[in-house]
Amino acid sequence: MNELIEFCNKISILDEISSADLNSILKTKSVKKNEYLADSNSHSKELFFIKKGIVKLCFNGNGKEFIMRFFEENILFADIESYVHKKHSKYEIVAIEDTEYYSFSFLEFEQLCLKHHRLETFFRKFMTIANLNMMKRISEILEEDATKRYSNFRAQNPKLLERISLGDLANYLGITQVSLSRIRAIK
Repeated sequence: MNELIEFCNKISILDEISSADLNSILKTKSVKKNEYLADSNSHSKELFFIKKGIVKLCFNGNGKEFIMRFFEENILFADIESYVHKKHSKYEIVAIEDTEYYSFSFLEFEQLCLKHHRLETFFRKFMTIANLNMMKRISEILEEDATKRYSNFRAQNPKLLERISLGDLANYLGITQVSLSRIRAIK
């Protein structure tokens, strides 16, 4: 559980009491490759922190999978839209590898934020970072061609590149596997 506290402290320093209270609401879970942490028929009520493994946040449209993000070790994430709007998610969170993770309820976390200013500060900063990351992702999709998106992904995620399938990478880039093969062949 120290991994989550270390993650939090990189964004905003927690004290011992807020750290202990956060630890008290964590649940340790695991899923096998291709199993769901959350599916599109559920209402998201949890935050997730990957201890070991990789998951993808994706949705299906007209029979095609679109991958919004990959989350690997030491990353906190959630389906905020489903939680805030209190409706079923349009996203699925699927393990790409056998995955161990912590989860904790939004409701319990919000209660801790009311109790601990440091947790509230952490969450505000975390949400700002998450928003900036999503804006970057949207800009990348709208402004860059597939070759540039692939080049950026390789440069920013060299270790992740070794752990995901070419099919998942193509779905993340928004291209076919054939197009990805052509791009990869150009050196």
